[in-house]
Amino acid sequence: MSVDVLTTIDIDCPIAKVAEFAGNPSNASQWYVHIKSVEWAGEPQIAEGARMAFVAQFLGRRLAYTYEIVELVPGRTLVMRTAEGPFPMETTYTWEALDDGRTRMTLRNRGTPSGFSRLVAPFMAGAMRRANQKDLARLRAICERRPR
Repeated sequence: MSVDVLTTIDIDCPIAKVAEFAGNPSNASQWYVHIKSVEWAGEPQIAEGARMAFVAQFLGRRLAYTYEIVELVPGRTLVMRTAEGPFPMETTYTWEALDDGRTRMTLRNRGTPSGFSRLVAPFMAGAMRRANQKDLARLRAICERRPR
């Protein structure tokens, strides 16, 4: 069973600022509730092919996985993918400028769980959606507080 969760939020902050902050994996633990740490494999560089190790706590389990940036259009799209662990996942961020200096950010998580994760897949989409809504609300609060 595949999981595909799409969440969107409007942020009262210019697209360049939102994309710069949210698109930097080093900032993930500041706005993702469940991400506890991020460590770059090699030089921290936001570019296709860059890899970083994430440690998260989700549904009572510790998850450790390595993402690779597989697509990057600065200020527009960032796609990261992992093929390891119990829940191979692709995470996509897209940013859209709105007319009044605001930004619409969309967060998409999709993947096909295996092992234990496969058993809880029916509940996972709802839990991910709730977590993503909290994460994007946290991101909005951070971006709207930061100087433009």
